[in-house]
Amino acid sequence: MSDKELISSNQMIVSVDELKEKGFSLYKINQLAEQGLLRKLNKKFYENTNFQGAESDFYYAYAYVPFGVICLMSAAVFYDLTTYRPDGIDVAIQRKARVSTLPDWPEIQLYYYTDDRYELGIETIEDGSNRFHIYNVEKTVVDIVFYREKIGIEETKEILINYLKRSNRNLNKLIRYADQMKCGDVMRNYLEVLV
Repeated sequence: MSDKELISSNQMIVSVDELKEKGFSLYKINQLAEQGLLRKLNKKFYENTNFQGAESDFYYAYAYVPFGVICLMSAAVFYDLTTYRPDGIDVAIQRKARVSTLPDWPEIQLYYYTDDRYELGIETIEDGSNRFHIYNVEKTVVDIVFYREKIGIEETKEILINYLKRSNRNLNKLIRYADQMKCGDVMRNYLEVLV
């Protein structure tokens, strides 16, 4: 693959391993960075400065925390459940996980989840070669209800109301997740009031 083909790529974030698979040596990768075609994010990932597709800050979150999952208010924004816009990207990681470097921008706010909470409801969103992990809509709503004191009662109510308006909502899955995450009674109370 030529440098020009890399530049016209539809990939916003590219890993060193992916570049090596395309035939680039570390020397050549460094040259591309010096030429401004790549911008080094950390030891494992570069940003393609000539990316032409739709940008998402979530791709950066994947580069800095590849095992992280977009959660809470950031996921609620992704699913159009709220008009609130968080200052940073909410990312869930396992309690024992460690992150060595976080960027100044975009701000990434880490939430340490137990294994059970972390593993439930993960989806991978892919757009060409770009990807990030996010909790599905039901898991997002359950997490918002579970952390309602931290999120805010009004924000929680708005998210639940908007979820209930969705034609593709799955209340059985929502209740099942809530029971698994030990907030089933609270979820049922909200639903009784709102439905």
